Amino acid sequence: MAELSAPKLGGGKTSLDETAFGAPFNEGLVHEAVRAEQAAQRRGTAATKTRGEVSGGGSKPWRQKGTGRARAGSTRSPVWRGGGTIFGPTPRNYVVKVNRKARKAALRSALSVHADRGSLAVLDASVFTEPKTSQAMDILDEWSREGRVLVLLGSEEHAAGKSFRNIAGIGVLPVEDAGVTDIIGAASLLISEQALDSLTARAKAKEAEA
Repeated sequence: MAELSAPKLGGGKTSLDETAFGAPFNEGLVHEAVRAEQAAQRRGTAATKTRGEVSGGGSKPWRQKGTGRARAGSTRSPVWRGGGTIFGPTPRNYVVKVNRKARKAALRSALSVHADRGSLAVLDASVFTEPKTSQAMDILDEWSREGRVLVLLGSEEHAAGKSFRNIAGIGVLPVEDAGVTDIIGAASLLISEQALDSLTARAKAKEAEA
C-alpha cells in the first residue's frame, strides 16, 4: 500500500497517519456526530407563557348566565386575544450524547474523505512573521483548490490566521475548535504542521478510551 501523503504548500509532501487519514468512510457515524454538534449549538431558550403565567385574568369577566355570551372564566384563556399559549415551546436542552469512540471514528472518516479525494494540503505557518494577506494569497495560488477552504491552525499561529481570514471563501479555525461538521462541510482543508499533529493525536483512538 502506498504511503498516505498530502502536498505541502511551498514544496514537498507531508506524510499522513494511516489510522487518522486512511479510515473507511462511515456515513452513519458522521451523520450522528454532525447532528450532535449542530444540536449543541442550539440555544434552546424559546419560550411562551401558558394561561397560568400570563399576568391578569384573575377575575371572571362576566357572570356565568344571563348575558347571552359564551361562558368565560378568565381573559387569559388561550382562545382570547392576549391569552396564554397552548403547547408552546419551553426552554430545553438539545444536547445529543455521542460516545467518545464514535466521535473519534467520525473525525477519522471526515479526515479520510479529504485525504482520499486530494482536497487536503499542509502549510508551514511559521513563514508568517506578521499578518500579510498577499502572502497568504500567494500560497493559495500554488494549490488547485475548489470551493470553500477551511484553514486549521495551532493556538499560537495568530499571524497566519489574520493573513487568511480576510480572503473570500476562506474560513479559519483553531484546530481545537474544529469539529466533524466543520471538516466534512469544507470543500478543501488546509492544515498547519502544528495543527496536523494535534488533529492526528485527537483522531487516533487510544486503547484506554476504546
